[in-house]
This record gives sequence, structure tokens and C-alpha cells, in this order.
Amino acid sequence: MHLSASLFLFVLPSLIVAQAQKPLGEKIGDNLQEWFNKAKSYIPASATSPVDATSSKVASVHVTSLTKDNWKTELSSSSSSVSNEGPVTWMVLFSGGNKTCYGQCAGIEQAWNASAVALAADPTAPKLGYVNCDTNAILCSIWAAGPPSIWHVQVPVPAADQSPSPTTIHIMRLNTTTTTAQDIIEIHYAKTYENTPVYESILHPFDGSLAKFGLNVPLGYVLFGFAMVPSWAFMIVISFVSRTIMNRRVGNPDVTRQQQTRRNIPQGGAPGANE
Repeated sequence: MHLSASLFLFVLPSLIVAQAQKPLGEKIGDNLQEWFNKAKSYIPASATSPVDATSSKVASVHVTSLTKDNWKTELSSSSSSVSNEGPVTWMVLFSGGNKTCYGQCAGIEQAWNASAVALAADPTAPKLGYVNCDTNAILCSIWAAGPPSIWHVQVPVPAADQSPSPTTIHIMRLNTTTTTAQDIIEIHYAKTYENTPVYESILHPFDGSLAKFGLNVPLGYVLFGFAMVPSWAFMIVISFVSRTIMNRRVGNPDVTRQQQTRRNIPQGGAPGANE
């Protein structure tokens, strides 16, 4: 009995150490898994996600790319309408790259492509449009739109008496980190666009005052031109104008002194000796 107790006390530390340590096979497996995860992080997302590549191809077929030259034609009721039952609905995504979206729209575009696949199978789904504000900056200026956002546009069908009807627009700003394909799909099925107010502005691309007088396109070019001017150039102009204004208000010190001297001399020359 004494020998068994001594043997147990001798073996006990070894058992505790063995229990605390993982088997060699598990260690190797953990090391391989850690190496695999590290290697996977260096692989581009497009290479590890064939579903995204497929969604992008499907979206390119079912999504209309809008430009400054074709947006009026594509969104007109005459070319978009398939029936006279009601307005033609469009969902237009305004996205961008490093210039206008600061490189944060990649997740939005993946969600958009996935939602386009789901909506393509539904004949009641709205038409889909896409605008990249990096490559179509003038169109984004004409619409006064910025990425990332989705514009839900209902283009009215012309009435029998050809009386104009308003084009209803709802604008939904998108979160670059939390927006999913389900959120985009619910804009149509759950009508979440109704949670945002109807867009009413002089910059409305269809019914605004500028659009009615044909001034929205020239204004778009002007805004695009201002956007191309670097910010430091505006600071130089503002500094120059402010200095000019201040100099005019203060005036030239020498000229001011001469004017004051002339005011102090009485008219008719110097006073006589007896005066």
C-alpha cells in the first residue's frame, strides 16, 4: 500500500502536465489552420468568392448603366413602360470609387449585385440602374446625387390628355458597413422607400424648376467644373479678394495724410498778418 501511494505521487505531476498539453497532432492541426487563415487573408475577396463574380455578371445583364447621354432616354416612360397600368419604377444605385466614395462602396456593390440576381427573377420588380460617380461625375452633378445611395424613381405614364404628372422620387442613403442585399430587396418588397420623404427640390432631375427651364444640365457642368478645382485654389482666391477689400477700406497712408493736410488749410490762402 505504501509503495502504491509513492508510485501515485511520483506519476501525478506527469499526468497533470500531460493533461494540460495538447497532443502533437492537435498542435500540428492548429498550426496548419492558423497558417491557412493567414494565407487566406492575403487572397483577394474576388478570388475567394465565385458567387460574387457570378452575381456581378448577372447584374451587368439586368442593370442599366446610366450616363449623361442616355439617362433621359432610358428613364422616359415611353421607352421604359411595358404597360399603361401605372408608373414605371426604377431603383438607381449611385456608387463610386476612391474619388467620390473614398473606396468604401465595394461592399455596397456586392450587395447590389446579389439583390439584382434575386430581383431579376421577379417580373414585378423595378428596373435597375447604376451610376458610378467617379466616371459619370457630370450626371451625379445634374441629379445632385452622391454615393452611396439608392434613388427609388416612379416615372409616370402619360395621361390620355397628355397632362404632365409628377415623377416621385425617394432617396435612401446607404450605410457602407451594414447594408446587405436583403436591405436592398426590401426596398421593393417591403416598400421601405416609403420611410423616406418624397424628394421635392429645385434640383429635382425631372420636376424641379431648373429641369423645367432646362438649366439643370448647365448647372451640372458648372458644379462639375467647381469640383475639379482643388481646394487650395479657392483659398488663394479668397485670400486675394479679402486682402484687396481690406486695402481699399484702410487706404494708402500717404494719400490719407495728404488729404487730411488739405482739409486743414483754409480756402483763400494763408491768413493775413493783421488777422
